[in-house]
Amino acid sequence: MKTIEAKYKKIDSGDVDFFQSILGKDCVLTDKESRRDYGHDYTEDFVFEPDVVLKPSSAEQVSKILAWCNTHQIAVTPRGAGTGLSGGALAVFGGVCLSSEKMNRILSIDESNFQAIVEPGVINQVLQDAVQGKGLFYPPDPASKGSCFMGGNVAHSSGGPRALKYGTTKDFILNLEVVLADGTIIWTGANTLKYSTGYHMTQLMVGSEGTLGFVTKIVVKLLPLPKHNLLMLASFNDAAKACSAVARIFQKGITPSALEFMERDAILYTISYTGVSHPLPEGTQAQLLIEVDGNYTDTLQKDCEVINGVLEAAGTSDVLFADNDFEKNKLWALRRKIGEAVKAQSVYKEEDTVVPRASLPDLLNGVKNIGKKYGFHSACYGHAGDGNLHVNILKGNLDDETWNSTIKKAIAEIFELCKSLGGTISGEHGIGLVQQEFMPIMFSVRELDLMRGIKKVFDPNGILNPGKIFGK
Repeated sequence: MKTIEAKYKKIDSGDVDFFQSILGKDCVLTDKESRRDYGHDYTEDFVFEPDVVLKPSSAEQVSKILAWCNTHQIAVTPRGAGTGLSGGALAVFGGVCLSSEKMNRILSIDESNFQAIVEPGVINQVLQDAVQGKGLFYPPDPASKGSCFMGGNVAHSSGGPRALKYGTTKDFILNLEVVLADGTIIWTGANTLKYSTGYHMTQLMVGSEGTLGFVTKIVVKLLPLPKHNLLMLASFNDAAKACSAVARIFQKGITPSALEFMERDAILYTISYTGVSHPLPEGTQAQLLIEVDGNYTDTLQKDCEVINGVLEAAGTSDVLFADNDFEKNKLWALRRKIGEAVKAQSVYKEEDTVVPRASLPDLLNGVKNIGKKYGFHSACYGHAGDGNLHVNILKGNLDDETWNSTIKKAIAEIFELCKSLGGTISGEHGIGLVQQEFMPIMFSVRELDLMRGIKKVFDPNGILNPGKIFGK
């Protein structure tokens, strides 16, 4: 376990008594096992135990808790389901872990205006299923959609496979109820599709990783549910050729609903981890999983014919069409398990790189060349359609000194490559704890100072998710 020296007050019995007066004893956890359970997320092997775990069930309770913590200079780490990959939910300064798990209600689904209002502890898949039953569609679908919370999705502006056609979480948030650091409860905007009324505080909150406020209600935009989808799996004997095919599909005037890249080793790790059979022709170095959706199968079939032509011209060795829902679900199940499978393979570091999609071959080749230079092996996969490549650097047989120091230089080179290609260092995982030291690669001192200034306005005492994005 790591510890960081800081100015924040240590939780004492008086604080616990106050929290219990607000929440009751069952929702105030101080035992060692609970603090350990809430001391980690899916980020590498980090553990930072909070002093206390609080489980409010209303904005009013959150308000009282934050007002108390602000007055007494107690660090507060907002937490959703703990599925994050950047350390955003880690209580690096101890203090309070403020969990949203009991705020898990879908408050309304407005079928007339195509909107829903949910609390932050609602699971993404639960919302998707609820609106689908009414013929509606909430597109953002992170790999962890079966467990991740909507509040966490807002905090990181989460994406997923269907982001390339429909957009990320930021494109579906209309309004937010937020509790500020001093306990003030505000709404950030309006429940309207257009908004041009002063600063857009809703979009400022989306992606702020819990550093500006604690979200307690979320108003999301919905779409009509597409009636049909078709799924293709294309194999390539050259991974760079698979990447080069991506931009060509869009150049033909087709926007798939998903276009995923999976490198050979990532697929093999997942087959071994899950035991699920998966078509992997001999010599395959990478595969593209391509989905199109819409209301007319004839149109979708024509799109697939055009896509197939592009794939053949790019050098595919095999194209498989999923014939039924069972086959489609099996292919998607493997794709969504890759991150978990790689994590089980080795100690690792996952980089959430993103570049303009036409630069994806350059990014992949650059990552592999940097790996050769520094002696590491990587397994890559991700949302090729929007240029988002998840680079998993595996420790394997690397010694601890190399892993803890030299690899950081390699990661910095990968991020510098991203910037040179017109990209950035995180597409959907956020900066959190693990990427903050690389922020100067992307931003000047002046730009970082502007961001810190925004943080200071919303959280003058720095109690909200300290140690994230900018460090101390």
